[in-house]
This record gives sequence, structure tokens and C-alpha cells, in this order.
Amino acid sequence: MPAAERSPVPLPASLLDRYARFSCYNSPYPAHDRGCAVDLYPDDGTAPAPVPGEVVATRTVACPDRPYAVDEDHLIVLDVADDWAGGRGAALLARVLHVDPGVDAGDWVAAGDSLGESVRSGFFGRWVDDHLHLGFRPAEANPYRASGSLPVVPDVSVAGAQWDGTGEVTETGQTYVRLDAPAHPDPGSWAALAADDGTPLDGGLAHYSGGGAYPNRGVDDDAATGQVSLLGTEVGTATSRAGRGTDVDWAELAVRVDGERATGLSLFASRDALGAKIVFHEGHAFAVGDEVAVTVAPAESSIRLG
Repeated sequence: MPAAERSPVPLPASLLDRYARFSCYNSPYPAHDRGCAVDLYPDDGTAPAPVPGEVVATRTVACPDRPYAVDEDHLIVLDVADDWAGGRGAALLARVLHVDPGVDAGDWVAAGDSLGESVRSGFFGRWVDDHLHLGFRPAEANPYRASGSLPVVPDVSVAGAQWDGTGEVTETGQTYVRLDAPAHPDPGSWAALAADDGTPLDGGLAHYSGGGAYPNRGVDDDAATGQVSLLGTEVGTATSRAGRGTDVDWAELAVRVDGERATGLSLFASRDALGAKIVFHEGHAFAVGDEVAVTVAPAESSIRLG
């Protein structure tokens, strides 16, 4: 395989800026291992095409049986336009999941065109918002396999949002709460919750086994490596993949809200609203307006969901 086809696929601002949030690591599924896919969160429930190209195929698959979700998901495969990402598209297939297709094989879609309607997939945890899953494979590869997808690297600056662990509950669901802090440092640009040294973090801490880190906009050219600390606790180890992103292996941790054990923190990059999202996969008793304090501490074992 030519070296260009093995190298990471850049995710330019023209792609990411169509969405309210993105995450390369916040998932238990193998396609996200080591940053080999990105989840894109529209802010209005739509399904805008992330890249231009010709629809190669659509496929419907069965989902895990969940009372809050549909029982079928869908895959849309695109032969990416040759000129996308400075000519990189000529060697790529794009795989998009979690959209009920409104397109057929042979259709051409421009970036931003509707692919159909987003679906609440049985592959989602209850706390997970609707999103498009995007991964890339070499043009000659089997388009239906998730394993073997190419690494993706956001080609945007991400600022780290510092946080002291406190905040007011602004939104609740059966399995999550969202706080008003940390505040977004620069609405309209990308930011993520920061480690203690300012490094922006991504992933499920620590309910998924691994996460990621990004360079801190205006401070670092590369994401920090070595021990990662959050709220005064060492939470994992960051390792650079030599231009292919920075992975974080989480330690065994307990996340608590006012002393109550939570499942973990859901970490992502956002353009406007930020705020910590805390997962309780077995429920909680917090209400909008509660002032709370979040702590992270070493534990015998994390509550791992994948």
C-alpha cells in the first residue's frame, strides 16, 4: 500500500465546522481505537455529508436491542471526491454510520448535502447524543469492515478549558448530567476540557479504556505526552503516535459527584457550549440547579463499559 494511503487522514476545518462537536475517542467500539474514526455531532438532528463524493453502497444492519433506540442502523459508503483534502480523496472511501439513507448508490453528494435522517442507534449508550460516525479506508479495501480504518487527525486548533471540578447542573437525563462549567474560553472556535497542564482531552474517562489529547491552541505545537493529570489526580499516560495523534491510556479511576460514584466523564471538542458531561449509566438523583463538585481519584478498578 502506498505510504500516502497509510498516513493519517486530516479532518479540515471545512469538515468539522459543519458540526457542533466532535470526538475521535469517546466510544467503546474498535473503529475508534487509536483515533481511527471521528464522531460528528450536528446541533439540529440533521445528517450533513462530511465529505463530497459518490455513494458506492448503502447497507442496513441489526442493532443491539435497546428500549430507547431503533433496531436497525445503516452504513453509507462514499468514494471520496478526488480533490478533497488537497487530493487525498482520490485514494479514500468514507464510511458513515447512524444515518437512515436518503441517498442511493450512484448518487453524488456535495459536502454538507443531506445524507438522510440521523438515527438513534442501538449502538449508542443512553447518554450518547445522535451523531454521524465517520471513518476512512483505502479505496481498494473492503468498505464494509470497520477494522483497518485509517487514523484521522483533526486539522484544527483546540483550546484547553481549565476546570476546578465545580459547577451547576444545567441539564439532566436518566444516565447523565451536564454542568455549566468549564466555560468555553472562545465560543465559535474549538475547545475541550483541559488536563491540569492545559492539554485538551478527548474520550470517556475512564468508562472507556482509552482516550486522546490534542495540542493546546496557542501554547503547544504537539499534545503533551507522559503522565496526564486532572483535578489534581494522575488519570493516565499520553503517548504520541508520531504525527498520527496522541493516545491516552486511562488509569483505574473513580469519578464522584458530591461523593456519589459516577461512571465517568464524557470528553469531546465543542465550538460553542462546553460544560462537563458526567455519565451515570445506572441512574442518579441530581436535578437542574444543583451546585455540585466533581472529584477524580485512584480506584481499585474503573467502571468500564468498553
